[in-house]
Amino acid sequence: MVKHGQIFSADTQAVFYNWKQKPIQRMLDFDYLCGRSTPSVACIVQPGSSGGFQKLFFGSEEIAIPVYGSTPAAIKSHRAADVFINFASFRSAYESSMEALQQPSIRVIAVIAEGVPEGDTKQLVAYAAKHNKIVLGPATVGGLQAGAFRIGDTAGTLENIVACKLYRPGSVGFVSKSGGMSNEMYNVLSRATNGLYEGIAIGGDVFPGSTLSDHCLRYQNIPDIKLIVVLGELGGHDEYSLVDALTSGQINKPVVAWVSGTCAKLFKSEVQFGHAGAKSGGASESAQDKNAALKAAGAIVPESFEGFEGIIKTTYDQLVEEGQIQPQPESEVRAVPQDLEAAKKAGKVRVPTTIVSSICDDRGEEPTYNKVTMSTLITGDYNVGDVISLLWFKRQLPKYATRFIELVVMLCADHGPCVSGAHNTIVTARAGKDLVSCLVSGLLTIGPRFGGAVDDSARYFQDACDRGLEPDEFVEDMKKKGIRVPGIGHRIKSKDNRDKRVELLQKYAFKFFPSTKYLNYAVQVENYTLQKAANLVLNVDGCIGTLFLDLLHSSSLFTEAEIADIVKIGYLNGLFVLARSIGLIGHALDQKRLQQPLYRHPWDEVLYI
Repeated sequence: MVKHGQIFSADTQAVFYNWKQKPIQRMLDFDYLCGRSTPSVACIVQPGSSGGFQKLFFGSEEIAIPVYGSTPAAIKSHRAADVFINFASFRSAYESSMEALQQPSIRVIAVIAEGVPEGDTKQLVAYAAKHNKIVLGPATVGGLQAGAFRIGDTAGTLENIVACKLYRPGSVGFVSKSGGMSNEMYNVLSRATNGLYEGIAIGGDVFPGSTLSDHCLRYQNIPDIKLIVVLGELGGHDEYSLVDALTSGQINKPVVAWVSGTCAKLFKSEVQFGHAGAKSGGASESAQDKNAALKAAGAIVPESFEGFEGIIKTTYDQLVEEGQIQPQPESEVRAVPQDLEAAKKAGKVRVPTTIVSSICDDRGEEPTYNKVTMSTLITGDYNVGDVISLLWFKRQLPKYATRFIELVVMLCADHGPCVSGAHNTIVTARAGKDLVSCLVSGLLTIGPRFGGAVDDSARYFQDACDRGLEPDEFVEDMKKKGIRVPGIGHRIKSKDNRDKRVELLQKYAFKFFPSTKYLNYAVQVENYTLQKAANLVLNVDGCIGTLFLDLLHSSSLFTEAEIADIVKIGYLNGLFVLARSIGLIGHALDQKRLQQPLYRHPWDEVLYI
């Protein structure tokens, strides 16, 4: 890597592998903070994706970053992107990284995943060395060039970046194995010097893709870097390659270094510190021996980590005094717009809600229906009628009422293939349409002439009954107005061929309802209309409508205003829609199962005029 110098700039663009919203947004926020004119993320590779884009923010502007299903496809469209940021898991990190290295335009890859097999890492390192490319990681947060380019989550939050003055370049090149300690050191450097120029975390695995000395040699070739700071750790021999570079004179810039892990000597047995490579396998791998070797080679090494910041400052001040570093006045920091969610959480903005819901809540550990948890519904004595009562009526109705709701659903689920709703569904299914389309085509026939008279039945019968109209007065008044009495009349059923559904509902109500005032009135109306024609019977719509009035009034759970709203809004027709959906779905599935062909109506059943 000795041939390399600066690897990032304010024009660097990256290919981001494996969509992660937060790290990408943090990169774009850093770009904006630094005053970049173009985003540093050129595109996203999401394996298997058919393409498209992801929406993110560049400052206050919403932008669309293209998505590709493969790395070669992404590179083909974005040849200027020369950094590959790999957020693949350790299982696929090798294959995706090698594929990226094989792309001529990619110069640097960062492998974020921990646990990549050592054999795989060695192959990546060998290929990169042969083709003069750079590998950061595995097990790395990446790196950063102050004021220019940031990999993923490097340097942490935006607040930390501002506090560490990473939005503009300083004079220090820093390299460490640890991403977490890098964040701490950026803070140290902002206090002790004019700040960071470039910082790299090589990763904590035993065999990293690049070494401490690789990057120190790069820093030697970058004119703007005047001071090199290194934070090593016990375990391995990486620091000794830096010793060799110092001894041979390949690096002659000031190097301030410290190898952490000196406390390992206090333990009686070998201790594994945070990283896979952070354990001493022998005296030469101890922090003490490495610090001594670095000091002997000419590095500036403190007596302890507590003295690290002080010795960095002393070295920096000397460089300033010698004129090698000329501190610049601080410029105004560009403000990055805060995300709405973060601003809401911090109490900085008030945002009106867009939807109001009073029947359920899915924000807790388990969803609730009108404050009743799923666990209660499943373990308690609840049924579908209870669920409807909670979600529709916002209260727990008595058992006779919820059982009545279930009876209505059962009895109204289907009425054969010849009624208009079922017919439409069957025709649509035979046309090869999907289940939802078949269901909707049937539901759209529900209205004043088919199944939609429940609400009107309740409305007209209640009005007549409450006004004290005699049945004949009510019927004749409706006739004068030119309105058919909703809930009265049937095309098939008659006085001598009663609708069994109506009989069953009436029998249940007479047995369990506290009062059947409105049903009784409807039966009186039926007695009058049957004198006019045998088919003017109380139909299922009228029976359901009047019984629901009796249920609502006799339960003593609803005010008169609430009952009026229930009838007006369409609750009762909703019950018919819910019930009939079961049958319509059944007809659609039946036709598909029977593999029925496209329906064509017989021409001899059409009157051509």
